[in-house]
This record gives sequence, C-alpha cells and structure tokens, in this order.
Amino acid sequence: MFLQHKPSGDVLEVLSIDTLYDPCESTIMGRFHCGEEMQDPENFKKSEVAFASGEPLPRCWVDPNYRLQAA
Repeated sequence: MFLQHKPSGDVLEVLSIDTLYDPCESTIMGRFHCGEEMQDPENFKKSEVAFASGEPLPRCWVDPNYRLQAA
C-alpha cells in the first residue's frame, strides 16, 4: 500500500500492512519511493502519513480507544 508522508509530501510504501491497521501500533515500517534506487526501510509515525488524496488514516487504525469515545 502506498501513502503520503505529510511533512515531505513524498510517496511512502507501507511494508507491513498489519501494523498499519493495528490501533495499538503508533509507527509503521515503510520506505520512500523517490529517486531511482530502492530506499532503506524506516519507521514512520502514523500521525505523519495520510492517503494520497490527503484523507487522514481512519480513527480505528490510530486510536485504540475509538469505541469508547463519543463521535
């Protein structure tokens, strides 16, 4: 899956989809897709990524208490 890194605006490939939708994980493993060479994997904060359309990640992916809080 590809997301956008909000601070830089670069495209980011998520290497572990399981951690992306796990609300108890605050970081994801991914790598930038820029330049000609494959970039090294890095940890990224979920708060710093969004869908390419600019939409934020779903609350149930980032907040472990999303069911307890009123919408």
